[in-house]
Amino acid sequence: MSLLKDILYGVAIEQVVGTTHLEINALHFDSRDVNANSLFIAIDGTQTNGHQYITATIKQGAIAIVCQVLPDELIDGITYIKVANSAKALGIIAANYYQNPSQKLKLVGITGTNGKTTVATLLYQLFMDLGYKTGLISTVENQINGKISPSTHTTPNPIALNQLLNHMVNQGCDYCFMEVSSHAIVQERIAGLTFAGGVFTNITHDHLDFHKTFDNYIKAKKAFFDGLKKPAFALTNTDDKNGNVMLQNTLATKQTYALKTLANFKAKIIENQFSGLHLEVNGEEVYFKMVGSFNAYNLLAVYGTAMLLEQDSLNVLTILSKLSGAEGRFDYIISPNKVIGIVDYAHTPDAVQNVLSTISDLANGNQKVITIIGCGGDRDKTKRPIMAKTACDWSDKVILTSDNPRTESPEKIIEEMMTGVSPVNQKKVMCITDRREAIKTACHLAQPGDIILLAGKGHEKYQEIKGVKTHFDDKEILTQQFNLLA
Repeated sequence: MSLLKDILYGVAIEQVVGTTHLEINALHFDSRDVNANSLFIAIDGTQTNGHQYITATIKQGAIAIVCQVLPDELIDGITYIKVANSAKALGIIAANYYQNPSQKLKLVGITGTNGKTTVATLLYQLFMDLGYKTGLISTVENQINGKISPSTHTTPNPIALNQLLNHMVNQGCDYCFMEVSSHAIVQERIAGLTFAGGVFTNITHDHLDFHKTFDNYIKAKKAFFDGLKKPAFALTNTDDKNGNVMLQNTLATKQTYALKTLANFKAKIIENQFSGLHLEVNGEEVYFKMVGSFNAYNLLAVYGTAMLLEQDSLNVLTILSKLSGAEGRFDYIISPNKVIGIVDYAHTPDAVQNVLSTISDLANGNQKVITIIGCGGDRDKTKRPIMAKTACDWSDKVILTSDNPRTESPEKIIEEMMTGVSPVNQKKVMCITDRREAIKTACHLAQPGDIILLAGKGHEKYQEIKGVKTHFDDKEILTQQFNLLA
């Protein structure tokens, strides 16, 4: 329970009607959850406008309302707070309500198109192994000191986020590593948080269904770094052409990492095989379990972050050499007859190319690459033909299939993917709508030594068709099929 006047601290208030000397026992932005003595924050969201539910929430027990537009009829005894941006106000209010937990630990945000989950997960595993109590907020799962809770969003809503951070503080966490999505930045889900540092991995074609233009997408990522305060650090990948853009207006200490260009933290790939990576990191040669040049960048981002958090270099590299990263990220298994299967979350053209180019580097000349790939429904349609083209350019055989079609027709999504397949590549493409059948077919086509890439879903344990989620685990199904090849 908190006083309304206290939890409004830092909010850009335009008008107050009523008293702010009220005791608030809950925050809500979903009108369905409102109960007695609560504060309702009316947000004009992507699906619905919370302002139309203000009267209903008062009947349910709300005693104060935060809104961008005051209702035509004001009810006696109810306090109304008019603000310029209620989504931003929600973040600040939630942080205040939970006693600003992000200020009581070192919170590091990781943003970028690809690599966020791997970098955040590696940092979590590293700092746990270094002996710190640590939290993780990621696409795959949230963790507090080794205890797992499922994740529903890459970045939770502000109330859930501050509640989670507060729980981490109560559990004694020193650090929290958190994925920061572009949606969360634009939707003000991180408003009110204090970050000790920010990390930029890369930016490529994605989420244009939401951001509309690539320029807007870049600006969304940059806004995270623009908001960092002076004591924080901003670590960016300068091999990415937009890496330095992230640092242009930040007050944070500017730091860089790279494989190809001058940077504060440098690495060189000495060897890249299925057995792992042999890197030189800031002058030290280290063998890592992880595979691929994209993971060289991820490992370097983690190393740089650890150094900026004042950890010992040798301890960090020793622990990192033993870690294997996040579930569903270049996760590979080998069948009894030596077919190699790789499950990866790659769901953008660049991520698909990164994985397939890594496979190309690792494969010998005789191994065939079979790629199973789809595109999610109700998402950016412009990348569908590019995804198919990329898969065809880097594979010997491609099976186009479903990947969470959601409310769209799976066949229609595949048709749109096919528009990116050139006439010369059409002979290497098969279309199998049922993803399980697509996996089964790839396993029958593969010869000993061949490589099957199962792209798009990675760690996900479900398939969403016509709005209904059913259990579906790429790695589980691939393992079952591999056991039949014995």
